Amino acid sequence: MLSPDQIERAAADLLQAEDTRRQVGLLTLRHPGITLDDAYAIQTAQMARKLAAGRTILGWKIGLTSKVMRDALGIDTPDSGVLYDDMAFDDGAEVPAGRFIQPRIEVEIAFVMKAPLEGAVTRDEVLAATDYVAPALEILDTRILRQDPESGQPRRICDTVADNAANAGIVLGSQRHAPDAFDLRWIGAIVKAGGEVAATGLGAAVLDDPAMGLVWLARRMGQYGQRIEAGQVVLSGSFIGPIECPPGTEIAADFGAFGGVSVKFQ
Repeated sequence: MLSPDQIERAAADLLQAEDTRRQVGLLTLRHPGITLDDAYAIQTAQMARKLAAGRTILGWKIGLTSKVMRDALGIDTPDSGVLYDDMAFDDGAEVPAGRFIQPRIEVEIAFVMKAPLEGAVTRDEVLAATDYVAPALEILDTRILRQDPESGQPRRICDTVADNAANAGIVLGSQRHAPDAFDLRWIGAIVKAGGEVAATGLGAAVLDDPAMGLVWLARRMGQYGQRIEAGQVVLSGSFIGPIECPPGTEIAADFGAFGGVSVKFQ
């Protein structure tokens, strides 16, 4: 377990990395005994500093909902991070050059809430608390190195969680649907990068049902005295692997009847 000073130092380092676009080393090397509780404490310490600086919470993201991704990292749980107001981009927006360090894109179904969710909730309670669902892109970035250059050790789950679950931005599509209008397990997307198909996927890759991501998140947040609030946006988890987005990349996700969403990186 990390000390309060170590938690605050890690949070400060990550916020500086975000501001300067210069990555820091792996926290799992700096603190070999770091736990998931420590990692979420670092994430929460960053939240406190951001809120004090005038940011507001837009919502939450859920990551590592795919069994393939969890198996690859040797973990058995998803993770989560915070969406802030300055992370929102309009559908079709151009992301300024230099805004992010190593941006990547994932494709998700976003839930926009009309009532709070807290603690042990059911799938039906998630849908009842949802105002609408929409197609979305999540922009990922890494304020922590993906791999230590000397040891070759890759980033681990505690690094990712401390780094706000690699969250950096959200692009919400303009389409709005009642949460029970579609079988969300069968909502799919064809994702093109530069006009060529880069990935395809189905909502079922997210814990067999994207709504179950919110069941997991409400319970996880309850452990730390938090809850999902009315009006917040929740990214339920990606159903494709992340797509690298170097400068000039144009991403377009076609969700068929569910809608579409796009973004360009300058």
